[in-house]
Amino acid sequence: MKKLFLVYAWLLLSTGIILTSIATWHFWHLAQATISTPEESQTVALANSNEPTQAEPEDGEVQGVETIVETADARAVIVAKFLERYRSPLKPYDYYGKKLVEIADQYDLDFRLLPAIAMKESGLCKNIPADSYNCLGWGITATNTLRFDSYEDSFTSAAKGLRSKYLDHGRITVEDLAPKYNPVTPEQWASGVNQFMTEMRYDDRQLGKERKANADLLEFIDQKPAASNSSQTQD
Repeated sequence: MKKLFLVYAWLLLSTGIILTSIATWHFWHLAQATISTPEESQTVALANSNEPTQAEPEDGEVQGVETIVETADARAVIVAKFLERYRSPLKPYDYYGKKLVEIADQYDLDFRLLPAIAMKESGLCKNIPADSYNCLGWGITATNTLRFDSYEDSFTSAAKGLRSKYLDHGRITVEDLAPKYNPVTPEQWASGVNQFMTEMRYDDRQLGKERKANADLLEFIDQKPAASNSSQTQD
């Protein structure tokens, strides 16, 4: 009986030792899997640092184009994307995006103004008088149509006239331009141009409709001309 007890006790003790060893081995490997060396930790940190991150926008803040419009290169990209979005015949888009910004800078205009007017007047040059290259309705009346040798010439002529006949006479918002530029339907014209200017501001068609506001045509000009004052007498 005593021998049987000893055998039973030995079996229980052996089983306990084996189970304890297995448990110890399991938890040791589990700990190793979750603990990395300093070198391994540094490698993981460097790898994670290469992953792109995007800051969460604050409530009501729109990330993107609005924060980069002051960069000259970005302005050309914004206009090019606007032309492409509406499938304008002004191709290549990157060339005309850059050209429209250059012409605007030459005459101290908001870089969005010429493409916005062209969109309102002709669908960005889709619907213009034959052989006119006149996308902005510039100098087009019931009895006369100005024609140009190229799109570049038509934009340059309009930019020069907008500066000398509008902005330099105190017309410094889109609603200021409207009664003279389109006396037949000035409110409708201003609404459309403002929508397209806002769209380019955010690079977003829907936000152009939702956040449409009367555009300040001096906002993105480096130096505001002294003559440009909305309180001056308009011609």
